[in-house]
Amino acid sequence: MNKIEHIGIAVKSLEEAIPRYEQLLKTPCYKTEQVESEQVNTAFFKVGESKIELLESMDPAGVIAKFIEKRGEGLHHTAYDVTNIEAEMNRLKEAGFVLLNETPKKGADNKWVCFVHPKHTNGVLIELCQEIR
Repeated sequence: MNKIEHIGIAVKSLEEAIPRYEQLLKTPCYKTEQVESEQVNTAFFKVGESKIELLESMDPAGVIAKFIEKRGEGLHHTAYDVTNIEAEMNRLKEAGFVLLNETPKKGADNKWVCFVHPKHTNGVLIELCQEIR
């Protein structure tokens, strides 16, 4: 794993959260995007070499909506940049980690992504990210 790519934060409303984070981070939101496969709207902020990703559910029964219902708004996942996502997935599987998807899927911000089950990472959802070339 090369670096922390981004930290994902679940929010009820991007409309409310974006101005709050622009003020907090003293930087504008540089991109918003819908990710149909995850049923989320996202907003990104650049902070040094890393990013903050705000996640708003597109569906009241979606994963982010359920997360907020159970735990409230807040930290959802930590994402790590990897050079070869398939090799990293194989390495983690061989080490006994459980992956939430068997093959990389297209995520936000032009990335291939894969999630590692939080039961195997001390309660933290981990996302692997590789730039789509």
